[in-house]
Amino acid sequence: MYCRPRPSQVMPAVVHPTKCCVTHSFQNIVVPHVHPTHHTHVNHINYENQHSFPQTQSNVNQVTQSNVNMGPRPGVAGAYSPGMGPGMGMGPGMGMGPGYGGPGTGVAGASTGNGPKQGPSFSGR
Repeated sequence: MYCRPRPSQVMPAVVHPTKCCVTHSFQNIVVPHVHPTHHTHVNHINYENQHSFPQTQSNVNQVTQSNVNMGPRPGVAGAYSPGMGPGMGMGPGMGMGPGYGGPGTGVAGASTGNGPKQGPSFSGR
């Protein structure tokens, strides 16, 4: 005789506590952070204007003279002025001397024109 196997019996499942397994996965994500810096270079230029006031000076000596022709005057002490007549000319004994306007001529009180600021040694111009 032939026996058929009997069907297996199934029991209720026995549930064990859950085993926790953690798998970590990593991904690098780059986040750019920009920290800008600005440099301003300021060039300062100062112009110092220097003012000067140079002065010059000059001196002017103004000399005046006047010639007054008083004409012939009779009786002036020490005056000698012979006129030039015929046959008279420059010869021995003639020329600059008393009465001819040279220095030290005998005209009393006459000026030679060499007063203050006058004459050959004064150069006022």
